[in-house]
Amino acid sequence: MADSLAPLLPTHIEEDDDTSSPLTFDKILEKSLSDFGFSQFLQIVLVGLALTFDSQQIFITVFTDAYPTWHCLDHTICNPATTDICKIPRSAWDWDGGFKGKSVISEFDLECSSSFLRSLPSSTFYVGSIVGGVVLAMIPDGSLGRKQLLFFSSFAMSLTGISIFLSSNIWIYSFLKFVIGFARSQTGTYALVLISERISTKWRPRATMVPFTLFVLGFMSLSGIAYLVRHASWKVLYLCTSIPAGIHSIFIYFFALESPRWLHLEGKNKEAIEVLKRISPANRGYLESVSSRLRPKETLEQTSSYSIKDLFIRKWAFRRVTLVMIIMFGLGMSYYGVPLAVRDIKVNIYMSEALNAMVELPTFVVTPILLEQFSRRSSVLVNCLIGGASGVLCFVMSLYGRTKIAFALELGSFFCARIGFNLMAIYLVELFPTCVRNSATMMLRQALVVGGACCPLIASLGRNVPSLSFAVFGFAMSGLGLFALLLPETKGLSLCDTMEEQEQRDQALKTSHSC
Repeated sequence: MADSLAPLLPTHIEEDDDTSSPLTFDKILEKSLSDFGFSQFLQIVLVGLALTFDSQQIFITVFTDAYPTWHCLDHTICNPATTDICKIPRSAWDWDGGFKGKSVISEFDLECSSSFLRSLPSSTFYVGSIVGGVVLAMIPDGSLGRKQLLFFSSFAMSLTGISIFLSSNIWIYSFLKFVIGFARSQTGTYALVLISERISTKWRPRATMVPFTLFVLGFMSLSGIAYLVRHASWKVLYLCTSIPAGIHSIFIYFFALESPRWLHLEGKNKEAIEVLKRISPANRGYLESVSSRLRPKETLEQTSSYSIKDLFIRKWAFRRVTLVMIIMFGLGMSYYGVPLAVRDIKVNIYMSEALNAMVELPTFVVTPILLEQFSRRSSVLVNCLIGGASGVLCFVMSLYGRTKIAFALELGSFFCARIGFNLMAIYLVELFPTCVRNSATMMLRQALVVGGACCPLIASLGRNVPSLSFAVFGFAMSGLGLFALLLPETKGLSLCDTMEEQEQRDQALKTSHSC
């Protein structure tokens, strides 16, 4: 990492610029943030930690809604290996440890309920994420800003998570899970957009890996927290994750910096320059000298005429959005479903979830290599095919009792699902221009969540046909991944800012290929 105390720009830059010509804010930001200082890193970590607590809420039901173990009390009519507890009196068996509050299943007496009712809390969480993604996406950026939206999203999620401690039945619990899903639906988008808009192009690929890494660390820490409170009520796990999340949201409110790009587009040039000064104090003199040359607000308003509807009224944009959402739906089923279904394989649940989280870490090294060495389209396609095949083979191996091989294949399928998400996140940025990129990102995450919403029901069916869900997730990832063949290649191409610029560039590429 470069020394944050070193000058970011040579002193002759200001002299070379024509002070009479207008200077774009993008140029000012790129020059002032060309180095990567410690203050930038702290801001990235502060905002990125929101994804740590987000990941814990996503995967927490793996532990809280798990089917607990039980033992026989009357061995004359009960055999743990063959007996269905729903067909014998309740007095003939009991939960291990004699503690009814270990799981949602045991506390709310759902052991003999339908798969639909047992999976209802997880399903309502994803439904809430879908509804929240649509509703919150309609909030204009000018109303609150990136930082405020992230604060309200994180704070509402943590407050609702704490209130779960008071839930007394499956219906109240499911409703609160819906509220959590609604509140956190755009947390990842807010955090990633805020980070990417406070960093220069040079450092953006590496900087955006930090929140992804923190997301995985949240997943890993959840396994450890769940193990430490394994003898307590399942509600304690919500307290242990929600209280720190609430404290973090307060830190965001007081210490996180707003996006300088958003401030500039709102005509708040003075505030934008102040943010850049705090991020890059070594460039304070340069920023003060160029602040007066920024375009006024009325000039900016003339260029801000795009919205989410442009993704639907333009044929090429609608086609790309549709293809991207189809691919992300398949990846979402595998990414969210595989950790839920792993309990059907006879392995330790704490170890399995920790390993699932650990295999994500190498993906942040593999993804940049794939992006640099291979085309976007082929990387997504081959990755989806390998991941899908691993899921199907996991199902086959589990049928033959090869537990260790099946678990290894499960890890491989999850590994590919994560790489697929990383690849598509970068691919999406290059497929759409700046004016609609945030809306397109929202739709990508919505497709991911819709795929995840299908997982609890599919995973619960695996209790009747062991590991069948792995085959379903595998076929979804590989089959829907084939749609990547219909997307245009973007490797090596610069980013466009407007819809018209994107159309002109695409037309020029078609003409050059035809020649």
